[in-house]
Amino acid sequence: MGPSQSRKERRAKKKRNKRIEKEFAQDNEVLNKEIKILVLGTGDSGKSTFVKQMQILYKEGFNESEKELYRNAIRENIKNHVKELLRIANRLGLTLQKTNLYNSEEFMRLLKEKTTEEITEKIKNCVIKLWNDQALKTAFKKRSQFQLPDTANYFLNKTEAIFRSDYEPNEVDILGCRIPTTGIKQITFGLNDYIWKIVDVGGQRSERRKWIHQFDDVHLFIYVCAISEYDQQLFEDDSVNRMLESLKLFKKTANNEHFKEKDCAILFNKMDLFTEKILEVDLRVCFMEYDGGKDLENATQFIKNKFLKSSKSKKREIYCHYTCATDTENVKFVFESIQSSVSQKLMEKSGKL
Repeated sequence: MGPSQSRKERRAKKKRNKRIEKEFAQDNEVLNKEIKILVLGTGDSGKSTFVKQMQILYKEGFNESEKELYRNAIRENIKNHVKELLRIANRLGLTLQKTNLYNSEEFMRLLKEKTTEEITEKIKNCVIKLWNDQALKTAFKKRSQFQLPDTANYFLNKTEAIFRSDYEPNEVDILGCRIPTTGIKQITFGLNDYIWKIVDVGGQRSERRKWIHQFDDVHLFIYVCAISEYDQQLFEDDSVNRMLESLKLFKKTANNEHFKEKDCAILFNKMDLFTEKILEVDLRVCFMEYDGGKDLENATQFIKNKFLKSSKSKKREIYCHYTCATDTENVKFVFESIQSSVSQKLMEKSGKL
């Protein structure tokens, strides 16, 4: 056994260890930092779908209780889709086949009944027959004039499977399921030495007053705009254009006292639908000053410039991305770009770069 350390040497060693620990803690302060990202946007923009993708990509997907929740919600979605399609058909003066006049009445009656296996089976049969009626197919094509989700046909085409007792929703089903966000929802996960907190708040007008309580300690906010909805009206107010509402809300948020120096990522979502629609519906239905014709590049650039010009701050970075929130690989690519930008900014502030 070697000679024991002197008291002085022990104190020096202890002091040196403390210094090393302090330096280590300082070096890891940024690496272990929690990064808070707020996901904002109007109702039906796709922001909650984006957050679901975070759970698929960086968590372990959805557990059994969550799948059960979505199973029930998807069935309710289907019922609501048929109700809305029947309303649209009536508004447009479309006539159901004679046999489906009874099915329509039976369907509406069954919705008022207490849910049982027998009632569920009868509802399923009515839905299948009604969805095969040409009047409802025509009504679906007119959906942009009414309040019908773009995913309605996807679920209606799967009615037989969805109403089976052993049905378990897959990721595509869950991503397409419509459950309006109420209150505040968040997920937290580790990625590249950071703790990421993604906060989703309701986009309906009645929910926006809750946003202010989430403004503190935000590193970046993601604003989701459904770029394809330039010819559609709000669910809450059918006299207001969805695109104009989204632009107005972005301007108000971006120039808010709490956010004016925060970086922002704008996700122009539903690009797949926009790419198809712009060939048929001129952007002038929303912006009378637009003169770029039914051209994808012209229309996309025009909308992008509208959003960029509405931000008054010269101190923020605005990252623009074109997305399809139901496409997992697309969302992964976009979020990797966002997290890389945020991480680099934090490293620069810490003097690591």
